[in-house]
Amino acid sequence: MNQKIVLILFSLTFIYSCKGLGDKSEIKNDNFEDLKVEIKKEEIIDNPINDFRLTDENIIEFLYKYEINNKENKVRIYTDFGQIEILLYDNTPYHRSNFIFLVKKKYFEGTQFYRVINNFVIQAGNSDNISVSNKRKNIGKYLLPNDFNKGHSHKRGAISMPSSSLDNPYKMASPFEFFIVQKKDGANHLDGNYTVFGEVINGMEIVDKIASIPTDEIDWPIDNIYINKVEIID
Repeated sequence: MNQKIVLILFSLTFIYSCKGLGDKSEIKNDNFEDLKVEIKKEEIIDNPINDFRLTDENIIEFLYKYEINNKENKVRIYTDFGQIEILLYDNTPYHRSNFIFLVKKKYFEGTQFYRVINNFVIQAGNSDNISVSNKRKNIGKYLLPNDFNKGHSHKRGAISMPSSSLDNPYKMASPFEFFIVQKKDGANHLDGNYTVFGEVINGMEIVDKIASIPTDEIDWPIDNIYINKVEIID
């Protein structure tokens, strides 16, 4: 990874946090720097998005109000290998609206598929590039509540959100990242641990191509695979 040479201290910290424990049938996640931001509730209503940062204290109210005027549920992801189209489920409104919010903020552009395991999942939404870390800081630090009981399973093509790697007994979701189940018969052992909030409706052959590329010892692709653009299509 080229960025590791330039940003070696940042990269080593990130890689260490990604290793975690467990086998390749588990979902791993990274940590990110604590941010101390005080936001008044009325600012969520009155101020433009760029005037405040999201926190655990304001995220639910923000997404509740954001969801009212942002009903989009179809997104196209442009990768180095081709395009993946996904449908976001209406009955997981916080996860759907969070994803739409991040798309509109152009957060995903320049992030990578940073964990790839053939016949399991491809995981995206992060990078060893410090500019991605800066994007997170500008948006804020927050987690999303789990939403397991909406009738969705980790079938092939499912879009799901990893839990935070922090001390997290309630399995709160890390909002900046997502993974796509590539395994042919699904990964139902993940049900009840991670929130499925959408599915691939076009481009599973691209998911398969990404899943088949060579990776290093921590499942990071030998040749970086970037998300070049994400756009809302409906």
